[in-house]
Amino acid sequence: MATPLTAARLVAALKAEGCAVHEVGGWRTNNRNHKGPWGPVHGVMIHHTVTGPSTDVVELIYHGHSALPGPLATGCITKDGVVHLTGNGRANHAGGGDGDVLNAVIGESYGTYPPATHEHDGSAGAVDGNARFYGWECENKGDGQDPWPREQYLAMVKATVAICRAHGWGHKSAIGHLEWSDWKVDPRGFDMADFRRDVADALALPAGRWEGEDPMPHYVNLGVAGEYELAPGAWDSVEFTTEWTDETGHHATGGSVFARGPSRFSGTLSLQIDGLPAGAVVQARMSEYEGDEHRADHPIHEIAGTGGGSFVVVPLTKRLASGRSMRVRLLSQAAVPVTVANAVLTVLVWTEA
Repeated sequence: MATPLTAARLVAALKAEGCAVHEVGGWRTNNRNHKGPWGPVHGVMIHHTVTGPSTDVVELIYHGHSALPGPLATGCITKDGVVHLTGNGRANHAGGGDGDVLNAVIGESYGTYPPATHEHDGSAGAVDGNARFYGWECENKGDGQDPWPREQYLAMVKATVAICRAHGWGHKSAIGHLEWSDWKVDPRGFDMADFRRDVADALALPAGRWEGEDPMPHYVNLGVAGEYELAPGAWDSVEFTTEWTDETGHHATGGSVFARGPSRFSGTLSLQIDGLPAGAVVQARMSEYEGDEHRADHPIHEIAGTGGGSFVVVPLTKRLASGRSMRVRLLSQAAVPVTVANAVLTVLVWTEA
């Protein structure tokens, strides 16, 4: 159960996802709230407009027509990828639909598709969708032949993600009108299961990042120029004195930091420890800093002594907040000094805005 977003929060959410937003004059007070409740809201419904190029489609969605007064949706997404906001509140877009579908959306409890709908506007068991769903009317003839330009489709995904992210919903809170009412066929020209997969991909990344693919990462490859002694009983940062590649510029010459936020990274640190007695342990962990201040530690990985050279590959995967940096620290629990004979760090870093 969710309280509808205010007009200001909706605009902010859309812009955070990178949507081109046009606020149609008067949209913030344009609604059908006098005809019934608006909220609690549970999802986002996708429609096609069944209009051709000669129609002023935004005007139509804002005002409606003689048989169905406007607004006809929360917004109209045109073929150029602009999200035109046309209504703030209850809108005449969903009509009556199936309560089993509503429950499946609320619980996000279905598989690839919601349960088949057996209701429509005016049927005996129908529930009011206008009170419970935001609606995007998307400019298209609806004949299954009219194309969906990439910029429009991306805008539809991003606009849906904006609402889902703002409410903390997942991708299964997005449905098509045909999945709500057994009288409806929209949207035609793409499959809602594919649309939901794209919404899921976008929700898995920071707001505004998704455009069909992840951005290219930066490559970082660091090491130590020579072996060094690791004294027992104290955490000690690995100082990377060899820099083969540092595309981010996050590593200072001879420094311990290999990534700085905001960013996320994934890679490994390969370590060789010599002189570690059999049964003794060297521990390795990632540690976050702000400047030179130690702020947080991450799970420990252990290198067990074998009596000769001991080797381990430590996984390095994390998201770093702005202002934080990441180092790797080692702790020897052996009773005698041991030698870090080799350390090679290889990570991919995705910088974030």
